[in-house]
Amino acid sequence: MRDDSSTSAIREESLPDLAALRADTPGCEQVVHFNNAGCGLLAAPVLAAMLDHLNLEARIGGYEASAARESEVRGFYTEIAALLNCEPGNVAFAGSATHAFATALSAIPFQAGDVILTTRNDFISNQIAFLSLRKRFGVEIVHAPDTAEGGVDVAAMAALMRAHRPRLVTATHIPTNSGLVQPVAEIGRHCRELDLLYLVDACQSVGQYPVDVAEIGCDMLTATCRKFLRGPRGSGFLYVSDRVLRDGYEPLFIDMHGARWIEPGRYQPVESAARFEEWEFPYAAVLGCAAAARYARQVGLDAIASRSPALAARLRDGLDALPGVRTLDRGPRLGAIVTFAVEDRQPRPFKAAMDARRINSALSFREFAQFDFGDKDVDWCLRLSPHYYNTEEEVDQVVAAVADLSGTGGRGHRPPGGHRSPGGHRSPGDRRRER
Repeated sequence: MRDDSSTSAIREESLPDLAALRADTPGCEQVVHFNNAGCGLLAAPVLAAMLDHLNLEARIGGYEASAARESEVRGFYTEIAALLNCEPGNVAFAGSATHAFATALSAIPFQAGDVILTTRNDFISNQIAFLSLRKRFGVEIVHAPDTAEGGVDVAAMAALMRAHRPRLVTATHIPTNSGLVQPVAEIGRHCRELDLLYLVDACQSVGQYPVDVAEIGCDMLTATCRKFLRGPRGSGFLYVSDRVLRDGYEPLFIDMHGARWIEPGRYQPVESAARFEEWEFPYAAVLGCAAAARYARQVGLDAIASRSPALAARLRDGLDALPGVRTLDRGPRLGAIVTFAVEDRQPRPFKAAMDARRINSALSFREFAQFDFGDKDVDWCLRLSPHYYNTEEEVDQVVAAVADLSGTGGRGHRPPGGHRSPGGHRSPGDRRRER
C-alpha cells in the first residue's frame, strides 16, 4: 500500500452522475483516453464556449468580439482565482505552463553566484531553463536529494536552503514522468520561514487535485489548462503573489499590456498580474479555459482528487500482476499518472499497437527525466493517465491490452525482481517531447 491515494476502492458516490459526465465528453465514444497528463478530453461546455466565440469573431470581427465578451473574458480571472484560492488580480493568462514559467524566471534579476535550489524531478523544460541561466548568468543549480522511498527529501532541502540562501526555490508538484506527488506545501513552509522566493510548477496537478496557493505558500505558480483541467491547447496561467507585485517583479520583456509608457524615457508596470501578460490573446481559448475551470469546480476538486488517483491505483495493481511489466512510480503519495516499462519491447511499436486499439497513451524517454530514469535504469516508459470520467472497465481493458501486447497474456503474477530495462533506441520521431 503506497498511501491513501493508492487504494483500489474507487468512490463514485461523491461525483456527479458518471454517465452524465461521460455524455459531456464526446471523446469517450471514440477512444479510451488515458493521456490526460498530455491533454484531457474537452467537455462539451468548453468546446461550446470556444466555438461560440470563434463564430462571433467570424460574424463581427476579432476586436469587436473581444469587446462584446469583455465580462466573460474577465470571468477567466475569476474562475482561475476561485480554483487557486487567490484574487483575480493575482492571475495572468499565458500561452502554456512553460511560457508562464519562463516569464516568471525572467522577472528574477539573477546574478553570477546566485543559487537556484530545485529537485531531481522537475520538468525537463524547467531543468533546461536553469541550465540556460547558468550558461548566461553564472548561477549555481543545486538539486535536493530524494528519499529512499522516492520524492524529494524535504528536510535535506530545508538544510540546503539554510546553507545556500538560494535566490529561488522551485519544485514541480507532479512530475510529467511519473505518478509522484511532491510535498510542495512542506517545501513552502520552509521557504516562508526563511523568506525565500518560491516558484511551483503545478502543470499536472491543477484539475487533478485542489491547489491552494495560500496553503502551498508559493510566490508564483504556473500551470497549463489543457491537461487535467480539460481546457484547450495553447493556454495556461501564472499566479503571482501580492508580495511579488509589491516588490516590483516584472518580466524582462514587458509590453504595452503590462505597462504604461508614461513619458519618452520611462514606463510604469500595471499593478496587477497583468504585467506578466502580453497584449494579444487567443480569446476563444481564454473563454474555453474559464469554462474548463468552472466545469472542474462544478464536478468538485475533492471528488476528482479521490477518484482519479484511485483509478490509477487500480491500473497499477493490474499492471503489477503482469510478468515482464514493471511499474515505475515511486513515492509516499502517488497521483493519476502511471508509468511502466516492458521487457523486450520497443517504444514506438508498442505505443502504435496501443493506438491501434484506440487506447491513448504517451511515451517518455530518458532525456525527459535524466535523474529519475537514470535512477530507475530505464530508457523509455509508457505513460497512462486516467481521469475521473474514465471507468473501471476501461482500466481493466487497458490492463488486458498491455498483457496481450507484452506477451504475458495475463499469465498470473510475476516473480519478484529479474527485470531488465526496456531496450532500443529512439527514432527521430520518438524525440518529440510529450509533456
